[in-house]
Amino acid sequence: MTNATPGNASHGGTPRGIVVGVDGSDQSHCALVWAAQEAQKRRTPLHVITAYTVPVFAASSMDAGYATLDDAVIREGAEAVLEQAVEKVDGYGVEVHATVETGDAAGVLLELSEEAELVVVGTRGRGGFMGRLLGSVSSAVPAHAHCPSVTIPLACAPRLEGVDFELPKTKDIPVKPDDVEKVVLVGVDGSEQARMATLVAAEQAARWGRPLRVICALPPFTGSLAWVPAPLDREALYADLRSQLDAGVAWLRSHFPGLQISGEVQDGSPVELLIEATRTAELLVMGTRGRGGFAGMLLGSTSQGVLHHAKGPVMVVPDAHDPRLDDRKKFGPMPEE
Repeated sequence: MTNATPGNASHGGTPRGIVVGVDGSDQSHCALVWAAQEAQKRRTPLHVITAYTVPVFAASSMDAGYATLDDAVIREGAEAVLEQAVEKVDGYGVEVHATVETGDAAGVLLELSEEAELVVVGTRGRGGFMGRLLGSVSSAVPAHAHCPSVTIPLACAPRLEGVDFELPKTKDIPVKPDDVEKVVLVGVDGSEQARMATLVAAEQAARWGRPLRVICALPPFTGSLAWVPAPLDREALYADLRSQLDAGVAWLRSHFPGLQISGEVQDGSPVELLIEATRTAELLVMGTRGRGGFAGMLLGSTSQGVLHHAKGPVMVVPDAHDPRLDDRKKFGPMPEE
């Protein structure tokens, strides 16, 4: 890849650093600004990408076959979107690379995630020739990316410097920069996937100079657990989760001795608790999936539920093995895998 001077863009090559998908929508503008700010903090290159496919439709003439739109026209539109994106990140002082790719947007971003350190997308984007880029892609990328991904919802636009468009009117009161709690949150459920997420969350908190708060949800008894008889059982369950969480926090502190780390067991639905947490937290981190049972769903379908309704940035960490996971048992009780 040809290196670009800070604030300028080069085209083509293999992405390094942070990859962000854009399609010209307000959602992708939010993702672009957040990614540029993160690239600035990490002192790493920013790779801005847009992708398109050439629509194919059945010909209406008497001749059998298919007709396609002019690829040159569509590519010209994609390049215009890309140029606008590059102009918006000019001035951040980061190395910028800009590329138009052909192919399914989700597939393109997933392929790029094999080399990138972070992929950033908005929650949903435009229809039309780049319709999938920030639509279903915001579900596909967190679920299948090879590196951590961050999804930036439109609702957090007011907290981003350089984003000046008006949000659609809703009942939610926008959170301004001064109201954002300077903390990194991570949701856990005792699974190894969640422990991997805590390591990445701790790295991010240390990078930003923020405290890390580890949250474990204790859902109310419903369904198959409704027969559990007494408050004593719930109290014992709470004590067990608290003991495991404290051991996990002690383990994290051993690997991040200079980081302020706390743990909380909270009553309520994991999805609802984490969605509410995104309203003011600077960042929420989750794994891709978690345990089944009473403490389960946190990092499985819950991660999708949180992503669809989050009010702030959400990082999803893919399943991976880290040598630091091996010594977790030394610090106290943990769930049976």
